[in-house]
Amino acid sequence: MKRLLTAGLLGLTLSLGAQAAIDTYEFTDEADRQRYRGLVEELRCPKCQNQNIADSDAPIAMDLRAEVYRMLEEGQSNAQIIDFLVSRYGDFVLYKPPVTARTLLLWYGPASLLVAGFVMLGVVVLRRRGKKSAAHHLSADEQQRLAALLSPRPTDQTPQDKKD
Repeated sequence: MKRLLTAGLLGLTLSLGAQAAIDTYEFTDEADRQRYRGLVEELRCPKCQNQNIADSDAPIAMDLRAEVYRMLEEGQSNAQIIDFLVSRYGDFVLYKPPVTARTLLLWYGPASLLVAGFVMLGVVVLRRRGKKSAAHHLSADEQQRLAALLSPRPTDQTPQDKKD
């Protein structure tokens, strides 16, 4: 009984630190709530790197959610909120960074590598076809030599032929 009580107290003690922070923000109408949800799901957590700030439990994500809520309450537009966060944290907070000179490789690099691969494949195939078709353009002398090499010689008998 004493072990059971000790195990229960230990379990309670360990579970106290596992509380998740839940943001409870009051909105004046459903449109503001939807704007807030859209913004926090669109912005990436600077610490987690692969989660949006809505799903992240990192302290910076909590701060960013509070900042987005504060700016929404002040009446700022979505573009103003995003511009503020981009100026503070860079394009990294956006899942879809804008197409600029710095992000051209990010946007067009995979497609250009794919096109380059197809071009290289085409060049290899055309070269191999060219080598095969060159064998059909033999001169008369080369064709006679080829025929002589490919024709069976009288001394090339198989063991079956010798028995007969």
